[in-house]
Amino acid sequence: MSNTKQLPTREQVPTALTWDLTVLYPSDEAWEESYQAVSQRIPQLLASQGTLCDGVEQLESSLKLLLDLNRNVENIYVYSHLKNDQDTSNSTYQEMLDRSILLATKLGEISAWFTPEVIQIPEETLEQYIASSEFLKGCEHFIHVVVDNRDHVLSADKEELLAGASDILTSASQTFSVLNNADIQFPEVTNDAGEKVQLSHGLYGQLLESTNRQVRIEAFEALYKVYQGLVNTFASTLQANVKNHNFQARVRGYRSARHAALAANHIPEEVHDTLVATVNKNLTLLHRYMKLRKEMLNLETLHMYDLYTPLMGEGQLEMTYEDSKQVVFDALAILGPEYRDILEQAFTQRWIDVVENKGKRSGAYSSGSYDSYPYVLLNWHDTLDNVFTLVHELGHSAHSYFTRKTQPYVYGDYSIFLAEIASTTNENLLTDYLLKNAKSPLERAHILSHYLDGFKATVFRQTQFAEFEHFMHEQAASGQPLTADFLSKYYYKLNQTYYGPDVVSDDQIAYEWSRIPHFYYNYYVYQYATGFSAATSLAHGILSEKEGARDAYLDYLRAGSSKYPIDVMKLAGVDMTDAKYLEDALAVFEKRLNELEETIAELKN
Repeated sequence: MSNTKQLPTREQVPTALTWDLTVLYPSDEAWEESYQAVSQRIPQLLASQGTLCDGVEQLESSLKLLLDLNRNVENIYVYSHLKNDQDTSNSTYQEMLDRSILLATKLGEISAWFTPEVIQIPEETLEQYIASSEFLKGCEHFIHVVVDNRDHVLSADKEELLAGASDILTSASQTFSVLNNADIQFPEVTNDAGEKVQLSHGLYGQLLESTNRQVRIEAFEALYKVYQGLVNTFASTLQANVKNHNFQARVRGYRSARHAALAANHIPEEVHDTLVATVNKNLTLLHRYMKLRKEMLNLETLHMYDLYTPLMGEGQLEMTYEDSKQVVFDALAILGPEYRDILEQAFTQRWIDVVENKGKRSGAYSSGSYDSYPYVLLNWHDTLDNVFTLVHELGHSAHSYFTRKTQPYVYGDYSIFLAEIASTTNENLLTDYLLKNAKSPLERAHILSHYLDGFKATVFRQTQFAEFEHFMHEQAASGQPLTADFLSKYYYKLNQTYYGPDVVSDDQIAYEWSRIPHFYYNYYVYQYATGFSAATSLAHGILSEKEGARDAYLDYLRAGSSKYPIDVMKLAGVDMTDAKYLEDALAVFEKRLNELEETIAELKN
């Protein structure tokens, strides 16, 4: 009989630990009914084509219909993607997800005329329309966003063509997702108890935190052996994805894919450049921390598989999911009773899908629609890192809740640029709470090292990813084929630069790019680093009880997309066009590195 521990099937997971999707649709049959009804309504948009210049009534009715259809398609998509992610091997939900994507494509194709036609309305006439309609007044910023991008909007027929091809153009990302989450097969490895276990994405992270170095090595080598065997396939999907980004930017007249990605939210490209430059200027801080890690682990050579094990060795803080709930409440109490009420709802109304099961999408995220709960996907293990993941994703979900309860549908979402600020503010508040309640210098050392590791992962590592992502897009735009060998060689050198002389860049790390889902998200990763840094500033204001800081933060959570992201953050008290917020965050890293060194010295005496 095999002693291998297997993940539970979806059916074996207790209902209380799964999310409640009946808020969206009570059944798959109800989803199907909605799908059919919306599919039949979408062609109604064509009746308004060519009429927007005829009067305010036409613009108002067309925009109402478009927003209503988008809202319904969003519900259809969110339900199918959450169902699919809870078990990516389920062919029923694979098909539902594919159909929802096709429906969204159909809506995009049929509504492609709308933006070019709005742009054709004379500016003076458009302002008169807005002034004479209460509904359009409520959509004024949305309309101005459309008009502000007029230089990059194509003719109606070309917009229709691109919208119709979107499913094809994004297929590489879908292929990667299926391969990485459902089809890829990992071998068995040995865990800390000496048991044979099936390696998975979630378990891999847990095993790298093991204090048994052989366990770490075995997991590291086993995982990368699989990716190395598929590296040419992953290079092909990633290259196709990058080419799509470059193609879309080129046909719309942007300078680059980065220009296109950031311009969508009026983010200056200098924000990205400043991040990379500022972090590179301060890499000596990361190198210093790596040297300390090497010394504390008493290793002759520090390898990539040694970067996640607790710096202080055995006795790392562990916490069950149930116990973590009270910590979340206590750590975020400073945000006030309204915020606490949202957390209560998250735990009692089944917003959270907790347990890792066979076929479940790896990692963690917050997702949902305007009409649903702001759901959280976890793959829970009883580690301190998972407590931080929980508080991080609840930050996203609280942000979504505040936005949707405050803003109308047209502004009921927010850009990714803003999203990571809410989540990492929560992380900063949790760190402060844990440090203040540490029961011993050893516990304090654990928390400080966890903070430094989190900073490493969120600021240094994500900036490394951002630098690599930009390199890929620039190279592909210049005609350089993104072969597996080309990508791996550059990634390996970049990894050496970031981690410095005290870390051995193992041969396998050259293939790390092949397993990073965020490289398919189009200039997403830099926002983790900018968001964490901005959150450091916001959290400091809240914790120091700076006058108005908490209220300004909650107003940021309520703002949604009613203003441009840079302007939302300025109202919250952070100017993200200035490098100062990055320098301030790096100063906090240095301060806590100093504190850790002092705490370690105290433990030695």
